[in-house]
Amino acid sequence: MEDKDLTQLIATLPAELTAILPQLGVAAQAKGYRLFLVGGVVRDLLLGRPAGDADIIVLGDAIDLAKSLSPSLGKLTIHPAFGTASIILGNTRLDLASARTENYAHPGALPTICLGTLKDDLRRRDFTVNTLAVSLNATDYGRLIDDHGGQGDLRAHLIRALHEHSFADDPTRIWRAVRYEQRLGFNIEPNTLSWLAMGIMGLKNITGNRVWHELAGVLREDAPEKALVRLSKLGALRQIHPILRADSWLAEKCQATRALGTQSIPVYLALLTYRLKNSEAEVLADYLHLSKPLRRVLQNTHDIKVKLPVLGRYGLKSSTIYQMLHGYAPESLETNLVASTSPQARRNIMFYQNKLRKIKVSLKGSDLIKLGVPLGPHIGELLQRLLESRLDGQVTCRADELSLAKTIAACYTPQPS
Repeated sequence: MEDKDLTQLIATLPAELTAILPQLGVAAQAKGYRLFLVGGVVRDLLLGRPAGDADIIVLGDAIDLAKSLSPSLGKLTIHPAFGTASIILGNTRLDLASARTENYAHPGALPTICLGTLKDDLRRRDFTVNTLAVSLNATDYGRLIDDHGGQGDLRAHLIRALHEHSFADDPTRIWRAVRYEQRLGFNIEPNTLSWLAMGIMGLKNITGNRVWHELAGVLREDAPEKALVRLSKLGALRQIHPILRADSWLAEKCQATRALGTQSIPVYLALLTYRLKNSEAEVLADYLHLSKPLRRVLQNTHDIKVKLPVLGRYGLKSSTIYQMLHGYAPESLETNLVASTSPQARRNIMFYQNKLRKIKVSLKGSDLIKLGVPLGPHIGELLQRLLESRLDGQVTCRADELSLAKTIAACYTPQPS
């Protein structure tokens, strides 16, 4: 990773990006702007890791540049307050931002942003490995810029903060330091680790929305349990909730859900909060401002957990298992499937997932009306009776359903006097 021309590496970016970069360069040159590919995408290119979304710093007006591009290139979103623009290119996102400098009024505050130089912009970043930049300008296209020793830290596999006030300025960097450390298989540099430890309490000054943004970033990782366990040992999770923890139990359960072929933020979150009381999980959901779908997953997970002692019994009728589990979020079922200590409960949940939930009644309400069942609650009652019979194997086809329906319908049909 010596100083090098990265032109060939840039060519390995997703096709959507490599197609737009020349047009960006032409548009920037026409306006007298300069462009630099920065941050994680450069880091990953140098490490030989797949690079996806990309950040570009503009020495000029990023929004003006983005607006000058053809609308056919991708969906454009403008953020005037931040001087940034985003372009969605298929499955790839390109973020353009005017070079800036940042000042923090107090620890944990959102920064005050002012226009700056490339050096200013690189200096404000979180870790040295994210300060690397590559010129996209015609005069020195592909030239690597390394003002903070990022290449050396990539070689040494180190996550290093730029200065000792880094985590005091922005405690959310604690989450990102651990996320990068675990994702890349690096180590947090010793001084940085000391600064991080001193900044842990500052997480209490961060809003729940910002904490959720960072936690969600961890849950998107290929193996989020690695970062969660590390964060737990460092004391970061306790700043979210005093008894929230990640340990070998959580690691095992996260691995188990991936073994089932699922990698889901809701499932990982439900596992992380599984050992909390329902009231504690609700307090946490309020603090993080979780969405209604995520709140439903957590609540459903608790509701199923309460039913596990009964679900763990042998000999339950299929209709009973169906009634106990029907209507719950699939993520909540999967969470309890891997978290339950009862082999029989796990078998019953799998039976529901793989078979029972797919069983339907072929007759409809209109068929029952033709048989003489009066309009009203009797229709729903009979359909439920037919479903239970289907689930328990008492009827196996439409003809069986029709025969049973006729027998029951006779109870609703007025008899001649």
